Amino acid sequence: MHDLADQPIGVFDSGIGGLSVLKALMAELPHERFVYVADSANAPYGERADAFVSRRTLAIADYLTQRHHIKALVVACNTATAAAIHEARQLYPRMPVIGIEPALKPAVALTRTGRVGVIATTGTLASAKFAALLDSMHGQADFVIQPCPGLAHAIEQSVELPNESGTSGPVYQLCQSNLQAMGPFGHGPGQIDTLVLGCTHYVFATSALRELAGPDIPLLSTGEPVARHTGRLLDSQGLRSETRLHATLPLLLTNGALSALQSAADRWLGLPAQHCQIADGLAQETAHKR
Repeated sequence: MHDLADQPIGVFDSGIGGLSVLKALMAELPHERFVYVADSANAPYGERADAFVSRRTLAIADYLTQRHHIKALVVACNTATAAAIHEARQLYPRMPVIGIEPALKPAVALTRTGRVGVIATTGTLASAKFAALLDSMHGQADFVIQPCPGLAHAIEQSVELPNESGTSGPVYQLCQSNLQAMGPFGHGPGQIDTLVLGCTHYVFATSALRELAGPDIPLLSTGEPVARHTGRLLDSQGLRSETRLHATLPLLLTNGALSALQSAADRWLGLPAQHCQIADGLAQETAHKR
């Protein structure tokens, strides 16, 4: 039996969005091994019912613990965190289970106009967890909340359709319509001067968002804070790997199109195709959207 500290860390998302979190984890924890699952056959989570997202979260947690013997789990999806993080922690009380949430607190510390934009999936914004987070920030800033249905899916599809990039592509068009609906961005009175990316997929639309919001508008994501928090939890439980002998490039798994994951891994992580595989045993689940 291998020492528990030498076991991998599991990371999952509804699709490729969580690769932005994985990238931060790899930079923060270079001695660790990672197994990433993209539940692309069931994406996007942001427009699914909570019960569906919870089932998928627990099924993937079981898959990663049983087949890959992970020592910690990072739920690299805002919607899955909101729907199922408490259940996952109850099921695995001895294992660190790390979730993510929109970076409202860092945004409050950063804003000067007092007006903060938040873009996220419908599921995240409708969750009790987000409502509690927003309530905890009452009076500290004026939050302009914008659900972005379809944006995560468009980003997922853009990996295999690189020719649909630019201002005519669906990702840019969705970013444009949603940011226009929020009101003016800038540093003047009443303008939004900070934008929170409340979905891990949105990090991969940074170029479009920066062009539309303005180059001097900070875009706040959660990858780096989650990576640092994961490191602290590993240290507190004596689970941090102490040697590079066990560190390898991550294993990336999907139950969707393998070519999409390979393209995303190459484009955003610089990883070769052989690190991507089909996740045997993780099938598509039939369910109705919200």
